Amino acid sequence: MKTIFITGASSGIGRALALVWSKQKNITLILAARNIPTLEKVSEQCRANGSQSFVVGMDLANRDSIHAVVKEIELRFPQIDIVVHNGGISQRSTVKDTSLEVFRRLMEVNFFGAVTLTQLLLPRMLSKKSGHIVVVSSVMGKLGFPLRSGYAASKHALHGFFDSLRAEVSGEGIRVTLVCPGYVKTNISMDALKADGSKHHQMDEATANGMDPADFAQKMIAAVDAGKEEVSIGGAREMLGIYLKRFFPKILSRMVSRSRVN
Repeated sequence: MKTIFITGASSGIGRALALVWSKQKNITLILAARNIPTLEKVSEQCRANGSQSFVVGMDLANRDSIHAVVKEIELRFPQIDIVVHNGGISQRSTVKDTSLEVFRRLMEVNFFGAVTLTQLLLPRMLSKKSGHIVVVSSVMGKLGFPLRSGYAASKHALHGFFDSLRAEVSGEGIRVTLVCPGYVKTNISMDALKADGSKHHQMDEATANGMDPADFAQKMIAAVDAGKEEVSIGGAREMLGIYLKRFFPKILSRMVSRSRVN
């Protein structure tokens, strides 16, 4: 039996991962998010697919909430085989207009939420010399883009932290995988924060035309099963951006500076 803990599981990539994993044999899912009613519906679908599924309400911006959830699941489950840090929020605002509170919230949810949860789960993983930490980053974790400064910063921070963690736990039986999605058709742009902290409430064209979440989930789970340290999954445009950032950064800089994002 494999126990998988997924944050941000009520919609988008998290929901898709839960549904794909639930079709595998001997899977127990722990699904976490703030929206409990929606999360319960996902859990019901997972159980209908043949897996055990449990729901926990958790706010990644609230450390007490994270502590309470970890205490609860460690009492109920002897081991967490895979934790997927998927929960997060995006941004649609310029640096000059964005309030410091918005930048802090992006870091609190996207970065410190994952750090807090990892620190709480890590001791048991180390004691059992077993566990797989999977981090849903972004192509923005490898390059910058207009109106995404705080979001990109939070994703870049994940790479530095979890690459370092991987080096520290090398030889301890614990794996760390960073996953960098390109455009996936989710509500990420709808829920993105504007300069004043209110929601964007608009679907970006690139996101609307992005990869189907179920297809993305299949590719991501294959990468996790293969034990990859890092994988980028997306369309040709996003993958080109990563290639240009590495080998031709000035060309990418010119392309990005001309970008217009709604």
